[in-house]
Amino acid sequence: MATSRPRETELYPPIKRLLEEQGYEVKSEIGAADVVAVREGEAPVVVELKTGFALSLFHQGIERQRLTDAVYIAVPLGKGRAFRLSVRNNKKLCRRLGLGLITVRLEDGLTQIHCDPAPYQPRRAKAARGRLLREFARRVGDPNSGGATRQGLMTAYRQDALRCVRFLQKHGPTKASEVAARTGVAQARRLMADDHYGWFERVERGIYGLSPKGVAATAEFADAIAALNDAD
Repeated sequence: MATSRPRETELYPPIKRLLEEQGYEVKSEIGAADVVAVREGEAPVVVELKTGFALSLFHQGIERQRLTDAVYIAVPLGKGRAFRLSVRNNKKLCRRLGLGLITVRLEDGLTQIHCDPAPYQPRRAKAARGRLLREFARRVGDPNSGGATRQGLMTAYRQDALRCVRFLQKHGPTKASEVAARTGVAQARRLMADDHYGWFERVERGIYGLSPKGVAATAEFADAIAALNDAD
């Protein structure tokens, strides 16, 4: 038997109780706001209710910020990994927008405040920015189209692998140390040993050549190889 979809009205009693326990007077459907809570001497609190995360819910929350900084959005608590991931992602969005986030477990009315409204202060990820700039500096040219999927992107790592492919195509099986010295790919030994693309095969200890897939890559990526313009 299919369960009925929750209604926004089911969220109101637990939200009202949560706010009243904090000393607010609470009323519903005041003007355009779903829930308004007032405590003497403070700015009002507004809560927008929805039966699930939706873009319109965030639009409503942003619109209510014209009335007060203390705006929350509230949704029913779901189950499973997908909902937990949704909460995590939407919590990040709420923090960027300066909104609070509440979930309500409809079975017993348990409420959970995941974040409170606050001005957004981005935390810079210095390590990630460093990786971004290193990839930018190492990548030759601009071989990808903006918005393309991650699969098949021409990264600096792939360009290094293609340098090794090109060298082995010209010179045949070669010591990894010589490949590194002649191509400028300092990590050539590790790159060929890890062989993420299946292009290399170890002929002898420390000596690598092209696998059949690597030979095919010389044709498949001929334009990308030609664009590298490195001397070897």
